[in-house]
Amino acid sequence: MQNIRSLFIALAGITVFAAMALFTVSITLAVGAILTVLMAARAISLRMKPAPVHAKTKTNGQREMRIWNDGRGTIIDL
Repeated sequence: MQNIRSLFIALAGITVFAAMALFTVSITLAVGAILTVLMAARAISLRMKPAPVHAKTKTNGQREMRIWNDGRGTIIDL
């Protein structure tokens, strides 16, 4: 009777350990997948953001006129 009880307790312990290990691995994979998706979305959104284009015009003896495009429209600074 004592051997059967010891065997049952050992099997229960192994089962609990295996369940906790499986739970830990699944949580780790879920967090890794979420972080991967967030990093990919951030990389794609930064790549799609237009960079401002700066252009300078020179006039004869007058103050320099600045023209640039910030991605939303052309800005002319007289």
